[in-house]
Amino acid sequence: MLTREPGGTEWGRRIRSIVLDADVATPLDARAEALLMAADRAQHVAEVIRPALERGVDVVSDRFTGSTLAYQGFARGLPVPELARLCAWATGGLEPDVVILLDLPAGVAASRMKPEADRMEAAGDDFHRRVVDGYRTLAAADRARWRVVDGSGTVEEVEALVAAALP
Repeated sequence: MLTREPGGTEWGRRIRSIVLDADVATPLDARAEALLMAADRAQHVAEVIRPALERGVDVVSDRFTGSTLAYQGFARGLPVPELARLCAWATGGLEPDVVILLDLPAGVAASRMKPEADRMEAAGDDFHRRVVDGYRTLAAADRARWRVVDGSGTVEEVEALVAAALP
């Protein structure tokens, strides 16, 4: 099963629209952003992920707890240990077996973005450098679960690299 965060459920789609809305005049507080992401993840786990796993279905999610640690922790400056506890609470302790980090140069990533930037995409180069550094730090700290894959190739090339990185 393929799914994503935020937005893998009806509630998640509503939360996604709030979190990514670039047209709101006042900034979203980093803690409020983290709590919205945790709410999305709790609903996603309860409604989609855990039931699929209980049926014996493999679940592939575009983003999970590492994203909260990278974006709201490393990039927004919230305490990573506190966010890790929030994520564990939101998921009921559910952790992925494998995390694939698609790593690619900033220029390649920028060339693949849609023309209209959402709130996260519009956060600036420094913010995105902190996100990337956060992901790389997480991957280096948990080599047993995290696999870093060069994401700069074609879809077919990256797909082959991801398949080769899976246990």
